[in-house]
Amino acid sequence: MDSVNEFSVWVTFQLSSIFIVGVPLSIFIWAIKKRNKAIKKLLITYWKVSILFLISLILFIGDVDFSLLILIISSSLMTICVWCWTDINRELKGYTLMNALVTTTRVWRWALTYISISFLVNISQDYSCLNSMNSSECLKWSEPSKNLSQIINYLFNFLFGANFTEPIAKFIGLFALLIYSLGLLQWFIIKLPKSGRNSGFSNDEE
Repeated sequence: MDSVNEFSVWVTFQLSSIFIVGVPLSIFIWAIKKRNKAIKKLLITYWKVSILFLISLILFIGDVDFSLLILIISSSLMTICVWCWTDINRELKGYTLMNALVTTTRVWRWALTYISISFLVNISQDYSCLNSMNSSECLKWSEPSKNLSQIINYLFNFLFGANFTEPIAKFIGLFALLIYSLGLLQWFIIKLPKSGRNSGFSNDEE
């Protein structure tokens, strides 16, 4: 059963690299080219929210105990943010399946939802990892961050002439999490009561 869960975690992370980064980036460029304001606004909001996913991976590199909890929160927030806007949903309903950009966006939203649910299902078997990543059962969750660590270490070494060590990753991750949390709190307190689930994409300039 552990091997099945480990394989499922690996597959989910592989899919996440595609549907959390690759596909939305392509859709965003496509939306700009087609001048689709609704999808462009959806993706701008998505990128702002998805920063938390990157922060969670940096926390994994820093060996922070609650890294997995942040990853689960980030995947849930990303899924919520691509579905919650009433004006964008209403706009997308006006297009037929023949519109390739809109259809691709719809498929991507469902794929992102599947990834979020998959993370939740997998963590239900490793719930102890939400508080501590020190046990052997939790190693499979930190494994995907090693590739990111190598990339960041190369860039860090190139820019600053130093290695991207675990303490540095921990400091950067926790500091970024603090800034992100303050921004999210400000949005909940100030912007959400004012605009609700209306993204306001129609007010954006071309």
